[in-house]
Amino acid sequence: MDEDVSPSTKKGVVHELGASLDDLSIDELVERIAALKTEIVRLETAIDDKKSSKSAADSVFKF
Repeated sequence: MDEDVSPSTKKGVVHELGASLDDLSIDELVERIAALKTEIVRLETAIDDKKSSKSAADSVFKF
């Protein structure tokens, strides 16, 4: 399983989990944090969507 985090595959890999941070500037670190926060929001939205779909399906098939 690929552990790269990227808000858009068009932009390429923004951050690889566990990668060394020693050679990054403060601006680069801030950019990575912003990209990761965006990805977290995207993931949380996907979870909410799946929960809504599951809830709707459960109510249809509830006996």
